[in-house]
Amino acid sequence: MSSQDHTIPYNKPFIVGKELYNIAQAVIEAHLSGDGPFTKRCHQWLEEQLNCRKALLTNSCTAALEMAAILCDIKPGDEVIMPSFTFVSTANAFVLRGAVPVFIDIRPDTLNLDEKKIVQAVTPQTRAIVPVHYAGIPCEMDKISEIADEHHLYVIEDAAQALLSKYKDKALGTIGHLGCLSFHETKNIISGEGGALLINDDRFIERAEIIREKGTNRNRFLRGEVDKYTWVDIGSSFLPSELVGAFLYAQFEMAEKIISVRCKIFNKYYQLLKPFEDKGIIRLPYVEELNVCNGHIFYIILRSNDERTRLIDFLKGFGIYAIFHYIPLHSSPAGIKFGRTNGDLSNTECLSDRILRLPMYYEMSDNETDRVIEKITDFFG
Repeated sequence: MSSQDHTIPYNKPFIVGKELYNIAQAVIEAHLSGDGPFTKRCHQWLEEQLNCRKALLTNSCTAALEMAAILCDIKPGDEVIMPSFTFVSTANAFVLRGAVPVFIDIRPDTLNLDEKKIVQAVTPQTRAIVPVHYAGIPCEMDKISEIADEHHLYVIEDAAQALLSKYKDKALGTIGHLGCLSFHETKNIISGEGGALLINDDRFIERAEIIREKGTNRNRFLRGEVDKYTWVDIGSSFLPSELVGAFLYAQFEMAEKIISVRCKIFNKYYQLLKPFEDKGIIRLPYVEELNVCNGHIFYIILRSNDERTRLIDFLKGFGIYAIFHYIPLHSSPAGIKFGRTNGDLSNTECLSDRILRLPMYYEMSDNETDRVIEKITDFFG
């Protein structure tokens, strides 16, 4: 790496507005535990911006998925259909309830679960479908919802990467019965750790509040609906600190700008790397229109695993950190132990071996993007 070059990380956490001011305000107002004023503002922002019935901040998207599994009464022996190309939390939330993840293949274009493979995976034990909107690109939700209705299944959207992406003018996470968001520091809008459960079916609202508050009806007590609160259901401490809500609300206030900046980087990568796709050297993300995704991940798909490894090493030599993504869950030790596959998963196996995610973060400069593209160009000669 030459002296004038600096490291370009894959991701870099950032502050965009009043994050630190809000945290100071929370301290001054002496409310640091969950569900303080900033958390309530976050709930309101999500409900208004996404048009969902109810939003509840959680410690993580993992926690939101675990709440969803409890709300859907997932029990030992139940089956839940999901892609194998996803993060471990997608499966873990249901395994914790004793359920069996049933892994199906992904589409070769969007890298989302293949809706045409769902019906053949349905059995009398199936209780839910978990579509994962990879890179903020929407799954085919109309078809998934149609299958779910026909077979009386719940739809739980893993929208960890999909905040402010849409499917036919509906925000991702608001189409299924429940949706789960992430505000992890690697996401577009961040709070370090953090997530949200989006509730799109009224019958889940009251119980979700109870489960999130350690199985108590404390929220009803705080609203004056009961004169004391007590233990009424299973639950856990799923609500985050007010410091998380304070940081996050500042990011929500700047959400449009954050997404705009990321989409600009995404579009630049896409336009300048398109000649390599046209020559059959790489594959770029599938998007029907460049202005409908949220710019969460920009990936390229190489021709082989060996080529990907060589490109990673080549870029690293210039201080550029590009990384691969999920090891398919069905081939992992826990996936083999707790889950099962249905049908052929060749797309999952082939694409996961060849995908490479390029650096992408809010403060990424034009010069840094240019340098990544320049070095990829050098690699391919």
